[in-house]
Amino acid sequence: METVVLVVHLLLALTLIGVVLMQRSEGGGLGIGGGGGAATGRSAGTALGKVTWGLAIAFICTSLALTIFAAQDSTGGSVLDRIGAQPAPDADGDAPALPGSDGQGLLPPTPSGESDALLPQAD
Repeated sequence: METVVLVVHLLLALTLIGVVLMQRSEGGGLGIGGGGGAATGRSAGTALGKVTWGLAIAFICTSLALTIFAAQDSTGGSVLDRIGAQPAPDADGDAPALPGSDGQGLLPPTPSGESDALLPQAD
């Protein structure tokens, strides 16, 4: 069910983008000028305006549905609960060694007999 709602949500998003791009501009980019837009009291008069409102409402509904599905799928635990699942200390009580703490850094080990094989040489 979640997959179906997700596919419908993506189709609604793409359709909404297309419908908004097909509408004619009413002038005044970023609300500067005579556009007005949603600030005016008039409703959507054109067919594309009504389709846009319908798609926007359906998009919000699918967004809410996906949020509900995600909340139901959560295990009820916190992300902080997963922090406690770290590796246990060694037998002598020391913490496990971090990568690069052996003096090599994070570079791969060099073949035996070759020192500084990874460093470039000046000609």
